[in-house]
Amino acid sequence: MKIVVIGASGLIGSKLVKTLRERGQDVVEASLASGVNTINGEGLAEALAGADVVVDVTNSPSFEDQAVLNFFETSGRNIIAAEVAAGVQHHVALSIVGTDRLPESGYLRAKVAQEKLIRESPIPYTILRSTQFFEFLRAIANSATVEQTVTLPAAKFQPIASDDVVAALADVTLNPPLNGITEVAGPEPVGMAELVRRFLSKSGDTREVVADPNARYFGTVLDDGSLTPGANPRIGSKSFEQWFIETQKTQPVA
Repeated sequence: MKIVVIGASGLIGSKLVKTLRERGQDVVEASLASGVNTINGEGLAEALAGADVVVDVTNSPSFEDQAVLNFFETSGRNIIAAEVAAGVQHHVALSIVGTDRLPESGYLRAKVAQEKLIRESPIPYTILRSTQFFEFLRAIANSATVEQTVTLPAAKFQPIASDDVVAALADVTLNPPLNGITEVAGPEPVGMAELVRRFLSKSGDTREVVADPNARYFGTVLDDGSLTPGANPRIGSKSFEQWFIETQKTQPVA
């Protein structure tokens, strides 16, 4: 089976390429680095020629509301058009748990638009919604920092190791299309501010973390159901502590 991974140079894409090849698949890496541009369409037709499955793990270079909407809509339309022309039989996309619950977030509105394009296309599809990655905890902290204080929602989320996301993504890629949405989440629901505090403390970062129920995340106020999965999600195997220990061995985060 020939599989094209679009966004192959990113965190998830690069790991997915490696995992699929270890499972014996013929994988094409498609990204700006390989000459594939999903915004102007350059290189898409060539990359998708003969493909059975396309996995879209691209992300917008800008998180500004209009820019991110333009990215996912334009990229999505171009990818689908190229898939139709190539006769692709399965479109797989990575999305976010809670995407359709938080309309105040410009980023998540853009993901809703992306999902809508996928559902309405003629290509059979599977959308895998994931919770936030442990790897992004520092970025979450940095985005909420003023001077030496990090102000974040107290609401629970259920973050996951990227390796567990990749394992789930590889499985849905190699299985028949669901023509629907499935979810994957980490093993532990935990307050966002609480986990970021634990992460910074373990990393030797002295910033103070304040839990504020009115603090915004990607432009929206959260509650305990905003970013946690629904019924029967796939649950990742790595806890935060396991992930942190493994990460410190290979690439210290402090």
